[in-house]
Amino acid sequence: MLILGLTGSIGMGKSTTAKLFAEAGVPVYDADAAVHKIYEGEAAPAIEAAFPGTTVDGKVDRARLSAQVVHNPAAMKQLEQIVHPMLGASRKKFFDEAEAAGAPVVLVDVPLLFETGGEKRVDAVVVVTTTPEMQRERVLARGTMDDAKLDAILARQLPDAEKRKRADFVVDTSDGLDPVRTRIKDILAEVVKMSQRRT
Repeated sequence: MLILGLTGSIGMGKSTTAKLFAEAGVPVYDADAAVHKIYEGEAAPAIEAAFPGTTVDGKVDRARLSAQVVHNPAAMKQLEQIVHPMLGASRKKFFDEAEAAGAPVVLVDVPLLFETGGEKRVDAVVVVTTTPEMQRERVLARGTMDDAKLDAILARQLPDAEKRKRADFVVDTSDGLDPVRTRIKDILAEVVKMSQRRT
């Protein structure tokens, strides 16, 4: 079974592209959704013990947690030590189930794939891109972000040009869904000819 890593900066169309891979029959592991799930369950007691006041009704309050860890590298490292083993277990369960079901290819959707060294754990990387203008327009249209917040997020992410350079496959979402669907078909046809590369 081959593992594709899907990544792309904010507003590039990554979530939509992941849905289109799923539509094409590829099992998709959404790292963000997995974090949400463990924050609402198994991770909550350990996070509350390490960072008192960050849970509400037995679930992690992301805003409260963020306030305690975002500008504190030591706290961030402590949080990762709690969360990463749980995420690893959830990812392994996903892989085991997909393999048992006979899936030839699976997709892991990881926003910070390159930033966390995740490209070493997949067989090929798919980077989703669009123009900087369209990216900014999409993000600001959500109504949850202003220019300053977007610039702060982009500053923490590897630049789009660098991601594209490191990618095995690039999906441009600038021209709507149909070209993306076509590109996904082409990628899947290529991927099945590849050999495993992950370490």
